Amino acid sequence: MTRHGKNCTAGAVYTYHEKKKDTAASGYGTQSVRLGKDAIKDFDCCCLSLQPCKDPVVTPDGYLYEKQAILEFILHQKTEIAKKMKAFEKQKQALKSTGQSESKSAEKEKVEKFKTSESNIVSKPINPFASREEQKAAGERPGDVSVAGSSKSLPSFWIPTLTPEAKPALLKKPSKTVLCPMSGRPIKMNQLITVRFTPLDPSLERVQLLSRQERYVCAVTRDVLGNSVPCAVLRPSGAVVTQECVEKLIRADMTDPVSGDKLTDRDIIFLQRGGTGFAGSGVDLRAKEARPVMQA
Repeated sequence: MTRHGKNCTAGAVYTYHEKKKDTAASGYGTQSVRLGKDAIKDFDCCCLSLQPCKDPVVTPDGYLYEKQAILEFILHQKTEIAKKMKAFEKQKQALKSTGQSESKSAEKEKVEKFKTSESNIVSKPINPFASREEQKAAGERPGDVSVAGSSKSLPSFWIPTLTPEAKPALLKKPSKTVLCPMSGRPIKMNQLITVRFTPLDPSLERVQLLSRQERYVCAVTRDVLGNSVPCAVLRPSGAVVTQECVEKLIRADMTDPVSGDKLTDRDIIFLQRGGTGFAGSGVDLRAKEARPVMQA
């Protein structure tokens, strides 16, 4: 469709392009877009800084981070948790003192109410020398008691002193667990595993290596690594190998080919890939933004 055809608004049919354009301009409806290669980080980049890692570490879930970045994140989260815990304890003490003062004021109010009700009790005098017929004629009975001041006044909500007050929201007790920014699972410093990439050309400096499209290779098969190649990290040595190498070579005897240590299933950590621009990479590259929807 030509540009003139896309911008034509004199047609009798509400085209898909017009609907998509109006949806983006109005701010209503769910927007969906497919991410391109420019919006995807490389496999050797940090999930926080999105830059190539100089001292990479990996979590047990397979997310790669720069060591300095993830340690700063963990320390920052611990500081925030300490601040929230301090505010929660302060609120707890304030509620405790408020509850004690309210209980004391409630008890004092009960005593004052009892005194007021007792002072308002009025007993009619009884003439001991009058006969029963005279007492009945006068409407008096022994023990007749009347309580004064029993009328109640309705509250006036339009008076400023009687209007409800907006109280601050109560804080919930914060969790002391630091969560991974990508997986949302608990993360600790001692769980981070050092990663050692094998450069394609060991003679190149780091700046020259980062300027190349193909930078690292598998530590065993020397296959070039990239976003389209599933990779894994071996926990004992930290070496990065391809998933094909793991399935065909390493799982045969479950031995780390670099350090010679015995491996378990927990020692093989598959790296999370950023994906490629192709749908066959196995990574979901669709981004959605749910916005308000107008209903008829």
